[in-house]
Amino acid sequence: MERPEPPILPSVLSGDTADIYFLRTRQVMERAGLNPRASMEFFPARDGLLCGMREVVALLKQVLPRDAEVWGLEEGETMSRKETVLRITAPYQSYGIYETALAGFLAQESGWATAARECVNAAEGVPIISFGARHVHPNVAAAMDYAAVVGGCLSCSSLEGARLASVAAAGTMPHSLIICFGDTVAAALAFDEHLPADVPRTVLVDTFHDEAEESLRVAEAMRERLQGVRLDTPGERGGVTSDLVKEVRARLDLAGFPRVQIFVSGGVTPERIVKMRQEGAPIDGYGVGSYITSSPPIDFTADIHEIEGCPVAKRGRIPGITLNPRLKRLL
Repeated sequence: MERPEPPILPSVLSGDTADIYFLRTRQVMERAGLNPRASMEFFPARDGLLCGMREVVALLKQVLPRDAEVWGLEEGETMSRKETVLRITAPYQSYGIYETALAGFLAQESGWATAARECVNAAEGVPIISFGARHVHPNVAAAMDYAAVVGGCLSCSSLEGARLASVAAAGTMPHSLIICFGDTVAAALAFDEHLPADVPRTVLVDTFHDEAEESLRVAEAMRERLQGVRLDTPGERGGVTSDLVKEVRARLDLAGFPRVQIFVSGGVTPERIVKMRQEGAPIDGYGVGSYITSSPPIDFTADIHEIEGCPVAKRGRIPGITLNPRLKRLL
Protein backbone atom coordinates (compact mmCIF):
# COMPACT_ATOMS: atom_id res chain seq x y z
CA MET A 1 0.00 0.00 0.00
CA GLU A 2 1.35 3.43 -0.96
CA ARG A 3 1.99 5.70 1.99
CA PRO A 4 0.05 8.99 2.02
CA GLU A 5 1.97 12.22 1.62
CA PRO A 6 2.76 13.68 5.04
CA PRO A 7 1.06 16.99 5.86
CA ILE A 8 3.13 20.14 6.20
CA LEU A 9 1.91 22.46 8.94
CA PRO A 10 0.98 26.03 7.99
CA SER A 11 3.47 27.31 10.58
CA VAL A 12 6.25 25.49 8.70
CA LEU A 13 5.21 26.87 5.32
CA SER A 14 4.95 30.40 6.68
CA GLY A 15 8.45 30.21 8.13
CA ASP A 16 7.24 30.68 11.69
CA THR A 17 9.21 27.58 12.81
CA ALA A 18 12.43 28.77 11.11
CA ASP A 19 15.45 30.21 12.86
CA ILE A 20 14.87 33.95 12.71
CA TYR A 21 18.16 34.67 10.97
CA PHE A 22 16.84 32.91 7.87
CA LEU A 23 13.83 35.23 7.85
CA ARG A 24 16.12 38.23 8.22
CA THR A 25 18.32 36.87 5.44
CA ARG A 26 15.30 36.69 3.15
CA GLN A 27 14.35 40.26 4.02
CA VAL A 28 17.86 41.55 3.29
CA MET A 29 18.20 39.65 0.01
CA GLU A 30 14.74 40.68 -1.21
CA ARG A 31 15.51 44.34 -0.59
CA ALA A 32 18.93 44.01 -2.18
CA GLY A 33 17.46 42.25 -5.22
CA LEU A 34 19.64 39.18 -4.74
CA ASN A 35 18.35 35.66 -5.45
CA PRO A 36 21.08 33.44 -6.97
CA ARG A 37 20.56 29.85 -8.04
CA ALA A 38 22.27 27.94 -5.25
CA SER A 39 23.03 24.28 -4.56
CA MET A 40 22.69 23.32 -0.91
CA GLU A 41 23.74 19.92 0.44
CA PHE A 42 22.76 18.19 3.72
CA PHE A 43 24.87 15.58 5.53
CA PRO A 44 24.58 13.75 8.91
CA ALA A 45 26.93 13.88 11.88
CA ARG A 46 26.90 10.10 12.35
CA ASP A 47 25.94 6.85 10.68
CA GLY A 48 22.30 5.83 10.79
CA LEU A 49 19.08 5.14 8.96
CA LEU A 50 17.75 8.04 6.90
CA CYS A 51 14.18 9.10 7.64
CA GLY A 52 12.20 12.28 7.08
CA MET A 53 12.81 12.47 3.33
CA ARG A 54 9.13 12.16 2.54
CA GLU A 55 8.40 15.30 4.55
CA VAL A 56 11.36 17.01 2.93
CA VAL A 57 9.97 16.27 -0.53
CA ALA A 58 6.41 17.18 0.49
CA LEU A 59 7.61 20.60 1.67
CA LEU A 60 9.86 21.25 -1.31
CA LYS A 61 7.06 20.34 -3.73
CA GLN A 62 5.09 23.26 -2.36
CA VAL A 63 7.82 25.90 -2.43
CA LEU A 64 10.29 25.22 -5.25
CA PRO A 65 9.91 26.49 -8.84
CA ARG A 66 9.54 24.00 -11.68
CA ASP A 67 13.16 24.27 -12.81
CA ALA A 68 14.49 23.22 -9.39
CA GLU A 69 16.37 19.98 -8.87
CA VAL A 70 16.28 17.83 -5.75
CA TRP A 71 18.55 14.81 -5.41
CA GLY A 72 18.73 12.54 -2.39
CA LEU A 73 18.77 9.14 -0.81
CA GLU A 74 15.40 7.50 -0.37
CA GLU A 75 13.49 6.96 2.86
CA GLY A 76 14.89 4.11 4.94
CA GLU A 77 18.31 3.89 3.31
CA THR A 78 21.43 3.60 5.44
CA MET A 79 23.68 6.65 5.54
CA SER A 80 27.24 7.30 6.61
CA ARG A 81 28.70 10.15 8.62
CA LYS A 82 29.20 13.25 6.43
CA GLU A 83 27.61 11.56 3.40
CA THR A 84 25.58 13.94 1.24
CA VAL A 85 22.00 12.67 1.53
CA LEU A 86 20.13 15.65 0.02
CA ARG A 87 20.99 18.31 -2.58
CA ILE A 88 18.68 21.18 -3.56
CA THR A 89 19.43 23.36 -6.57
CA ALA A 90 17.08 26.32 -6.99
CA PRO A 91 16.90 30.08 -6.43
CA TYR A 92 18.02 30.47 -2.83
CA GLN A 93 15.03 32.50 -1.69
CA SER A 94 12.66 29.69 -2.71
CA TYR A 95 14.00 27.38 0.01
CA GLY A 96 16.39 29.31 2.26
CA ILE A 97 13.96 29.90 5.11
CA TYR A 98 13.18 26.16 5.23
CA GLU A 99 16.68 25.01 6.16
CA THR A 100 15.60 24.73 9.80
CA ALA A 101 12.60 22.55 8.98
CA LEU A 102 14.44 20.37 6.47
CA ALA A 103 17.27 19.65 8.90
CA GLY A 104 14.75 19.07 11.69
CA PHE A 105 12.71 16.57 9.69
CA LEU A 106 15.85 14.55 8.96
CA ALA A 107 17.49 14.88 12.38
CA GLN A 108 14.58 13.79 14.56
CA GLU A 109 13.10 11.11 12.31
CA SER A 110 16.48 9.59 11.45
CA GLY A 111 17.25 9.34 15.17
CA TRP A 112 13.98 7.54 15.86
CA ALA A 113 14.29 5.24 12.84
CA THR A 114 17.88 4.34 13.71
CA ALA A 115 16.92 3.41 17.27
CA ALA A 116 14.02 1.31 16.00
CA ARG A 117 16.36 -0.52 13.62
CA GLU A 118 18.68 -1.33 16.52
CA CYS A 119 15.78 -3.02 18.32
CA VAL A 120 14.69 -4.86 15.19
CA ASN A 121 18.21 -6.12 14.54
CA ALA A 122 18.53 -7.28 18.15
CA ALA A 123 15.23 -9.20 17.93
CA GLU A 124 16.34 -11.20 14.87
CA GLY A 125 12.89 -11.61 13.36
CA VAL A 126 10.70 -11.32 16.45
CA PRO A 127 8.20 -8.49 15.74
CA ILE A 128 8.65 -5.07 17.36
CA ILE A 129 5.79 -2.60 17.85
CA SER A 130 6.35 1.07 18.62
CA PHE A 131 4.71 1.96 21.94
CA GLY A 132 6.32 5.37 22.32
CA ALA A 133 3.52 7.84 21.53
CA ARG A 134 3.07 8.63 25.23
CA HIS A 135 6.70 9.73 25.52
CA VAL A 136 6.57 12.57 22.98
CA HIS A 137 4.55 15.70 22.38
CA PRO A 138 1.33 14.77 20.53
CA ASN A 139 2.28 17.12 17.69
CA VAL A 140 5.13 14.78 16.75
CA ALA A 141 3.73 11.41 17.88
CA ALA A 142 2.66 10.43 14.37
CA ALA A 143 6.05 11.33 12.88
CA MET A 144 7.79 9.29 15.60
CA ASP A 145 5.61 6.23 15.00
CA TYR A 146 6.06 6.58 11.24
CA ALA A 147 9.83 6.73 11.68
CA ALA A 148 9.73 3.64 13.90
CA VAL A 149 7.98 1.70 11.14
CA VAL A 150 10.55 2.95 8.62
CA GLY A 151 13.12 1.58 11.06
CA GLY A 152 11.54 -1.86 10.86
CA CYS A 153 8.82 -1.93 13.51
CA LEU A 154 5.91 -4.10 12.43
CA SER A 155 3.42 -1.47 13.56
CA CYS A 156 2.83 1.37 16.00
CA SER A 157 0.25 2.40 18.56
CA SER A 158 -1.04 5.73 17.21
CA LEU A 159 -3.69 5.89 14.51
CA GLU A 160 -2.09 8.81 12.69
CA GLY A 161 1.35 7.23 12.76
CA ALA A 162 -0.12 4.02 11.37
CA ARG A 163 -1.90 5.99 8.64
CA LEU A 164 1.33 7.71 7.59
CA ALA A 165 3.13 4.35 7.56
CA SER A 166 0.24 2.53 5.83
CA VAL A 167 -0.01 -0.14 8.53
CA ALA A 168 -2.73 -1.12 10.98
CA ALA A 169 -2.34 0.43 14.42
CA ALA A 170 -1.46 -2.13 17.09
CA GLY A 171 -1.91 -2.39 20.83
CA THR A 172 -3.37 -4.56 23.55
CA MET A 173 -5.13 -3.01 26.57
CA PRO A 174 -4.06 -0.63 29.35
CA HIS A 175 -3.92 -1.35 33.05
CA SER A 176 -6.68 1.24 33.49
CA LEU A 177 -9.21 -0.97 31.70
CA ILE A 178 -8.49 -3.86 34.04
CA ILE A 179 -8.44 -1.69 37.15
CA CYS A 180 -11.79 -0.13 36.22
CA PHE A 181 -13.33 -3.60 35.83
CA GLY A 182 -11.65 -4.78 39.02
CA ASP A 183 -10.63 -8.13 37.52
CA THR A 184 -8.43 -9.18 34.60
CA VAL A 185 -10.78 -11.91 33.37
CA ALA A 186 -13.81 -9.62 33.51
CA ALA A 187 -11.94 -6.98 31.51
CA ALA A 188 -10.73 -9.57 29.00
CA LEU A 189 -14.22 -10.96 28.43
CA ALA A 190 -15.66 -7.46 27.95
CA PHE A 191 -12.82 -6.62 25.56
CA ASP A 192 -13.62 -9.77 23.61
CA GLU A 193 -17.36 -9.09 23.58
CA HIS A 194 -17.40 -5.48 22.53
CA LEU A 195 -14.53 -5.04 20.04
CA PRO A 196 -14.50 -6.04 16.35
CA ALA A 197 -13.21 -9.47 15.42
CA ASP A 198 -10.13 -8.07 13.68
CA VAL A 199 -8.76 -6.63 16.95
CA PRO A 200 -6.23 -9.13 18.33
CA ARG A 201 -7.28 -10.69 21.64
CA THR A 202 -4.06 -10.02 23.55
CA VAL A 203 -4.61 -9.53 27.27
CA LEU A 204 -2.42 -7.75 29.83
CA VAL A 205 -1.75 -10.16 32.69
CA ASP A 206 0.27 -8.38 35.38
CA THR A 207 -2.24 -6.05 37.05
CA PHE A 208 -3.58 -7.85 40.13
CA HIS A 209 -2.02 -11.31 40.41
CA ASP A 210 0.96 -13.40 39.42
CA GLU A 211 1.51 -13.30 35.64
CA ALA A 212 1.42 -17.07 35.19
CA GLU A 213 -1.75 -17.33 37.27
CA GLU A 214 -3.47 -14.52 35.36
CA SER A 215 -2.43 -16.02 32.02
CA LEU A 216 -4.06 -19.32 32.94
CA ARG A 217 -7.23 -17.64 34.25
CA VAL A 218 -7.64 -15.65 31.04
CA ALA A 219 -6.80 -18.62 28.81
CA GLU A 220 -9.34 -20.84 30.55
CA ALA A 221 -12.02 -18.15 30.25
CA MET A 222 -11.40 -17.27 26.60
CA ARG A 223 -10.10 -20.60 25.32
CA GLU A 224 -9.30 -20.52 21.58
CA ARG A 225 -10.29 -16.83 21.31
CA LEU A 226 -7.21 -15.76 23.28
CA GLN A 227 -4.37 -14.93 20.92
CA GLY A 228 -1.76 -13.69 23.36
CA VAL A 229 -0.84 -12.30 26.75
CA ARG A 230 1.28 -9.23 27.46
CA LEU A 231 3.80 -9.08 30.29
CA ASP A 232 4.54 -5.54 31.48
CA THR A 233 5.72 -6.25 35.00
CA PRO A 234 6.85 -2.99 36.68
CA GLY A 235 10.34 -2.39 37.96
CA GLU A 236 8.98 -2.49 41.53
CA ARG A 237 8.39 -6.20 40.92
CA GLY A 238 11.64 -6.78 39.07
CA GLY A 239 10.35 -6.21 35.55
CA VAL A 240 9.91 -8.92 32.95
CA THR A 241 12.66 -11.53 33.18
CA SER A 242 13.56 -14.49 31.03
CA ASP A 243 12.63 -16.85 33.86
CA LEU A 244 9.19 -15.27 34.15
CA VAL A 245 8.57 -15.64 30.42
CA LYS A 246 9.70 -19.26 30.53
CA GLU A 247 7.37 -20.00 33.44
CA VAL A 248 4.36 -18.40 31.74
CA ARG A 249 5.12 -20.34 28.55
CA ALA A 250 5.49 -23.62 30.42
CA ARG A 251 2.27 -23.20 32.39
CA LEU A 252 0.28 -22.25 29.29
CA ASP A 253 1.67 -25.26 27.42
CA LEU A 254 0.94 -27.66 30.28
CA ALA A 255 -2.63 -26.38 30.48
CA GLY A 256 -3.20 -26.99 26.76
CA PHE A 257 -2.66 -23.46 25.40
CA PRO A 258 0.52 -23.72 23.29
CA ARG A 259 -0.87 -21.34 20.65
CA VAL A 260 -1.19 -18.40 23.06
CA GLN A 261 1.63 -15.98 22.30
CA ILE A 262 3.69 -13.98 24.80
CA PHE A 263 4.26 -10.29 24.20
CA VAL A 264 6.71 -8.29 26.36
CA SER A 265 6.83 -4.55 27.04
CA GLY A 266 8.22 -2.16 29.63
CA GLY A 267 11.75 -0.74 29.42
CA VAL A 268 12.70 -2.87 26.42
CA THR A 269 16.09 -2.03 24.88
CA PRO A 270 18.29 -3.79 22.32
CA GLU A 271 20.51 -5.00 25.17
CA ARG A 272 17.54 -6.55 27.00
CA ILE A 273 16.29 -8.14 23.79
CA VAL A 274 19.69 -9.72 23.13
CA LYS A 275 19.96 -10.92 26.74
CA MET A 276 16.51 -12.54 26.66
CA ARG A 277 17.23 -14.15 23.32
CA GLN A 278 20.53 -15.56 24.62
CA GLU A 279 18.74 -16.87 27.71
CA GLY A 280 16.19 -18.66 25.54
CA ALA A 281 13.10 -16.68 26.57
CA PRO A 282 10.22 -17.74 24.27
CA ILE A 283 8.97 -14.26 23.31
CA ASP A 284 6.68 -13.68 20.32
CA GLY A 285 6.80 -9.89 20.20
CA TYR A 286 8.08 -6.76 21.93
CA GLY A 287 6.62 -3.32 22.56
CA VAL A 288 9.31 -0.66 22.59
CA GLY A 289 8.69 2.88 23.76
CA SER A 290 11.27 5.07 25.45
CA TYR A 291 14.31 3.53 23.77
CA ILE A 292 13.05 4.83 20.44
CA THR A 293 11.60 8.11 21.64
CA SER A 294 14.56 9.09 23.80
CA SER A 295 17.12 8.42 21.08
CA PRO A 296 19.19 11.52 20.27
CA PRO A 297 18.53 13.23 16.95
CA ILE A 298 21.15 12.76 14.26
CA ASP A 299 22.43 16.27 13.60
CA PHE A 300 22.34 17.38 9.96
CA THR A 301 24.43 20.18 8.50
CA ALA A 302 23.43 22.17 5.39
CA ASP A 303 26.02 23.95 3.24
CA ILE A 304 25.84 25.88 -0.01
CA HIS A 305 28.35 24.37 -2.44
CA GLU A 306 27.56 26.19 -5.64
CA ILE A 307 26.29 29.68 -6.62
CA GLU A 308 25.16 30.13 -10.23
CA GLY A 309 27.22 27.07 -11.19
CA CYS A 310 30.41 28.31 -9.50
CA PRO A 311 31.94 26.15 -6.72
CA VAL A 312 31.91 27.75 -3.27
CA ALA A 313 32.17 26.64 0.35
CA LYS A 314 32.80 27.94 3.84
CA ARG A 315 36.25 27.40 5.30
CA GLY A 316 36.91 23.79 6.19
CA ARG A 317 34.58 22.45 3.49
CA ILE A 318 35.42 21.55 -0.10
CA PRO A 319 33.89 23.87 -2.74
CA GLY A 320 31.67 22.43 -5.44
CA ILE A 321 29.07 19.68 -5.70
CA THR A 322 29.86 16.63 -3.57
CA LEU A 323 29.61 13.55 -5.76
CA ASN A 324 27.51 10.72 -4.40
CA PRO A 325 26.43 8.08 -6.94
CA ARG A 326 23.77 6.84 -4.50
CA LEU A 327 21.65 9.97 -4.90
CA LYS A 328 18.47 9.75 -6.99
CA ARG A 329 16.48 12.54 -8.62
CA LEU A 330 13.52 13.20 -6.27
CA LEU A 331 12.13 16.39 -7.86
